[in-house]
This record gives sequence, structure tokens and C-alpha cells, in this order.
Amino acid sequence: MISIISVICYLLLAPFAGCLLDGVDRILTARMQGRKGPRLLQPFYDIGKLFSKQMIAVNNVQLLLNLSYLVILMIAGAMLFAGADILMVLFILSTADMFLIMAASSDSSPYANMGASREMLQMMAYEPLTLLVAVGFYLSVGTFHVGTIVQAPHSAVLWMPGLLFGFMFTAALKFRKSPFDLSTSHHAHQEMVKGITTEMSGATLAIMNIAEYYEKILLLGIFFLFFVNREWWSWIVAIFACGIVYFLEIVWDNISARLKWKTVLTSCWVVTLVAGGTNILILMLIR
Repeated sequence: MISIISVICYLLLAPFAGCLLDGVDRILTARMQGRKGPRLLQPFYDIGKLFSKQMIAVNNVQLLLNLSYLVILMIAGAMLFAGADILMVLFILSTADMFLIMAASSDSSPYANMGASREMLQMMAYEPLTLLVAVGFYLSVGTFHVGTIVQAPHSAVLWMPGLLFGFMFTAALKFRKSPFDLSTSHHAHQEMVKGITTEMSGATLAIMNIAEYYEKILLLGIFFLFFVNREWWSWIVAIFACGIVYFLEIVWDNISARLKWKTVLTSCWVVTLVAGGTNILILMLIR
């Protein structure tokens, strides 16, 4: 029953929670840049305005691919909040990204195609660390099952500090934060601002934004697993820790400049090898 309630809450509330976080992100970013910034609910108004616009699709398949991206993200998040296998959740998350890449590649725009190729490179950068995170949970708790991880006697972060650092580092790719916002950006501070969303408009772009909100909550749910255990107070600690992680991602976004794709790829692999690989090796020796 708890799993069913969790899934329903995720499916119904995740886009609203993600939209609110987007509003908080915009306000904090504006304050850090010495601006007043928009209202907290501005992302809701933006989504409503996109749905009210006429949809001009460059082809018939782009909307279908964007819907597939959204639905698969909803499935991945529902599995995570249902307490399913985290390794399977991460595989499904990667599948969703492939549909996004195909949606961007489905038209002839050079900017969209460049964004799609960069998105593929970003997948190559963060996927190894993401899989190591799943392995780390298995070695520290003894299972891939999320329902068992949240009932562990101790929080996984005690055994996975290196993997937590690495996941925070690569999560900037998924949150589309500087210095890793290569394929698309919410800020006009690089040579290719929109990238994969260049040819998306109206309802198609709104669906893309809603899917990002689902993905944002899913990623924070994975961070939540690092800190939670069977003690009731750990849930409060985990929620607070997720807030700190998201705040640090916003700070990093505003104090760093965009990197070249080769630097992004190299830095992510170095972090994966040093932080993730060392953490996995230690876990294999002591567990």
C-alpha cells in the first residue's frame, strides 16, 4: 500500500514539485547575479503559456518521441518510488535519454543535431558513474532493491562518500547546470543556448519541460537513498541533504563557466575512476 501511494504521489506531484524547484532555482540564480528575478510560480505560467500556443512541429515524429521521453521517465520514477530494482531504474532512465536524442535528431536543424550529439557525449560521461552508484548500493546494503535500501540499519552514505561526490559531480549534467550545459542551457551564456530544444515549440516544448521536472525529482530521489535508513529521523535528514545538494548545484551553476566537451568527458571519467572506482574497491575489500 505504501508503494502504491508513493507511486501515485510521484506521478501526480513530481511535475509540480519540479516546477517549484525550478522557480526557486531562478530566484536564487537572480539573487546571485544581483537581479530581482521572476516570481516563484513563473515556471507554472511558462508551461501554461506553452500549452496555449499553436504547436508548429517540424515533423510528425518529434511529438511522439517527446511523449515517449516523458512516459519512460514517469515509469523510471514510479519504479524508484515503488521500491523496485535501482539498477533497472537507471537502465530505463538511459532509455529515456535516447528518446530525447532521437527527438532532437528528427529534424534538419544544425543546432538541434549538434545538441543531440553533445547529449550523447554527456551520456558517455555520466553513465559509468551512474552504474557504479548502483553497484555501490549493492555492496554496501547487499541488494539493488530500493525497498530494502531504505530499511537498512545504516545510511549508505557511510560506505559511499566517494560515490556521493561523484554523483553530485555528474548530476550537473542531468540538471543541465554549468559547466556541463553543453547540449542545452537555461541561460544565454554559451554559443548554443537551446541546442536539443531549438526546434521544439508550444506543447512539444512544454512536454519536454515537464519531463525534465520528473527527471529532477527522480535524481533527487536517488540522492535521498544515500542518506535514508530505517530510522524515522533519517527521512528528515535525507530531505534536508537533498535540499543542500540541489543548492550546491545552483551555486556551481553560477560560479563556473561552460567547459569544452573534451574537458567534460575527461573530467567525468577521472572523477568516476578516482572517486567512484576507489570507493568501489574499498567496499569490495571491507564488506
